[in-house]
Amino acid sequence: MPVYVDFNEFDEMFETFQHTAWRLETRRAYHSDEETETYRRFARGLDAGYDLDDPWCSSRREQAALGKRFERVRVVDSPPTPGQLYLLDGARRNAAVGEDIRNLWRDEADRLGLPAEDFWLFDSRAVALLHFDAADRITGIELITDPVEVVRCCRIRDAAWHQAIGYEQFTEQVRAGG
Repeated sequence: MPVYVDFNEFDEMFETFQHTAWRLETRRAYHSDEETETYRRFARGLDAGYDLDDPWCSSRREQAALGKRFERVRVVDSPPTPGQLYLLDGARRNAAVGEDIRNLWRDEADRLGLPAEDFWLFDSRAVALLHFDAADRITGIELITDPVEVVRCCRIRDAAWHQAIGYEQFTEQVRAGG
């Protein structure tokens, strides 16, 4: 029987993990992004205007200062969707507060057999599997601690991380047409 955590419990996981929080992002869009002013600015061709002092950024910086790592691999279509372009632009904000963001073309992710699921892997011990509806809204967060599933996600992480490239180099590939 699946175990779900609420959004507050999920947020706490980003404060209480000990070493590494790693994410696989596979969706073509995220409704939560599209609701932000930064997304609206970006969609109009303006600088997104990221606030590096907002609570999310401050928390990431504090955790990174403690030696904790935040890492992500984002799977991107060719050509990238507007939502993926927004995330690629936002990677500079993430990097500025201590995250290591890498990207992988969807064709390569498919070749590697990566799943089409979004999840966070905390300390290689717990998985927060993110569930979405058809409108790209997050509907639930399933907490998985079963060792077999955690190891499966660790293997996914290792394959994705090995093949993904840094956001700056990936941005250049996108600008060059893939």
